[in-house]
Amino acid sequence: MSVAYLNGRFLPLEQAHVSVLDRGFLFADGIYEVAAVIDGHLVDSAAHLARLERSAGEIDIPLPIPPAEIEAVQKNLVARNGLGEGLVYLQLTRGADGTRDFQPSAAIQPTLVMFVQDKPFLDVPAVRTGISVATTPDLRWKRRDIKSVMLLAQAMAKQAAKVSGAQEAWMIEDGFVTEGASSTAFILTDEGIITRPYSHAVLAGCTGAALTALAEESGLKVIRRPFTVIEALAAREAFITSASTLCQSVVRIDGQAIGSGLPGPVAMRLRELYIDFARRTAS
Repeated sequence: MSVAYLNGRFLPLEQAHVSVLDRGFLFADGIYEVAAVIDGHLVDSAAHLARLERSAGEIDIPLPIPPAEIEAVQKNLVARNGLGEGLVYLQLTRGADGTRDFQPSAAIQPTLVMFVQDKPFLDVPAVRTGISVATTPDLRWKRRDIKSVMLLAQAMAKQAAKVSGAQEAWMIEDGFVTEGASSTAFILTDEGIITRPYSHAVLAGCTGAALTALAEESGLKVIRRPFTVIEALAAREAFITSASTLCQSVVRIDGQAIGSGLPGPVAMRLRELYIDFARRTAS
């Protein structure tokens, strides 16, 4: 039986009920985080907690417990559920009022929920075959740097990608790739590794930040600038990063092969470096 955490209590997941008047449900008035677990330990926890604090501050939701206590709860959930490899999901909303109103009451209390998901990602077929991505217009709001639970546009993009036979969507705005529906997008050219600079237009990926630091430490040049789909199609390699995929080669974009059409050596090497980093620094 899976154990979850809800507002100070550990309880069976199926009993972790949230009010229908919760503003996360009614208005998408909330944020979330997803942290990877490898060998029963949290990966890059400090970065995820820092991003959680930032997102909460940007929409003015107070953390109901300090970050150190949040991490302790996450570790407790990992242990209670016997999770060796997978994810810890966290969602923080503004909470529930006695009625539906755009303006929350002064007495409203945040809702904090966490649960785990058993998900293999270290040794899966996609690592050896690579994945396909499909491009789609970026329909999201203008504050994508906030990890909002408002994920309708991403869900629509994922569904469109699935229909076309792809495993991820790359969202396009003004002719440039912003990011994946649930990942950070990278290409490798003769210039170096290219990825979008941080701004309100994209989410600052924790996995991507760690991976680019590892790339630079290994002597690879990282260039933060927008890139087009045309550039991506002509790239030597393409890949994505996220907590749930780590570093994953992209071998086709809109059905067209990238490079050899197989996972590239640089992305595969970066994946190895990241997994080593994750195991060395996991908490």
